Amino acid sequence: MTIAVLALQGAFAEHGQMLDKLGADHFEIRQKRDIEKHFDALILPGGESTVMGKLLKDLDIFDTLKRRIEEGMPVFGTCAGLILLAKEVEGGTTHLGTMDIRVKRNAYGRQLGSFYTEEEFEGIGRVPMTFIRAPYIEETFGRAHVLARAAGKIVAARQGGHLVTAFHPELSEDTRIHEYFLEMCKAL
Repeated sequence: MTIAVLALQGAFAEHGQMLDKLGADHFEIRQKRDIEKHFDALILPGGESTVMGKLLKDLDIFDTLKRRIEEGMPVFGTCAGLILLAKEVEGGTTHLGTMDIRVKRNAYGRQLGSFYTEEEFEGIGRVPMTFIRAPYIEETFGRAHVLARAAGKIVAARQGGHLVTAFHPELSEDTRIHEYFLEMCKAL
């Protein structure tokens, strides 16, 4: 199994380091020719969702990635990646729109509103959660299922082959959420 990591902007290198720890084959998508390579799943990292959405279109890779996700390719979105996948975005633009969630962008405020906590994640246990200008999920609907909450807000969810977190699991030493994603990919 090969994982592609969108590397246009944001925390993509840290996802690569996490995949290295787990011995997973991976490469970065930086331009259109990269999506022609074989990959079985995709990680959309944290960063700035508006910039990433614009770059996906400017580099002419948006439609191909959206189609592959809609056809069932597993995808893991963290922070901005969660926003890219959401069908509804309060105070922002819908991008890929493939997951049954409504999100609130920059829900915890600016950079100074960043924080760390540890909370329960369904099927894993207590995990470290680093939030940086993070969104949260206001509502899941359709087939989306809540996996974790922090301070009463939904911060992780799954829908079939979609996994999203409002926090950055790639910024901790704990590999369990990436392991969860890899196991999810194998099971699909």
